[in-house]
Amino acid sequence: MALLPLAVPFTSSAHPVHRVAASHTEKPVIQRGRASFYSNWFNGRRTASGDIFSNSKMTAAHMTLPFGTRVQVTNLRNGRKAIVTINDRGPYVSHRIIDLSRAAAEHLHMVDSGIQHVQLKILD
Repeated sequence: MALLPLAVPFTSSAHPVHRVAASHTEKPVIQRGRASFYSNWFNGRRTASGDIFSNSKMTAAHMTLPFGTRVQVTNLRNGRKAIVTINDRGPYVSHRIIDLSRAAAEHLHMVDSGIQHVQLKILD
């Protein structure tokens, strides 16, 4: 029986994505870091995937995950979770791993703080 490594690098970005071993039935945690959310200025603009950005949809930007990937984002401060679909690239600010729509940020109760420590888990 082979032992699984606890963390294996997934990308070579400045903020590497890691697959952390979990139970066999649970999807692995892929990344922990800081999340931010889009300003209203982006509303109605085209995303990298070609979608029109809407702050009222549960979407997000990630540097390496494929467009259409659904990700569970957990606010590590309060335990709240949101499911978002990756449809853009970013964030382009150092030390951040995901940019959320305002709807997702509100669901996670992080609008007042603006930036929050989160955990990402790929759903599909």
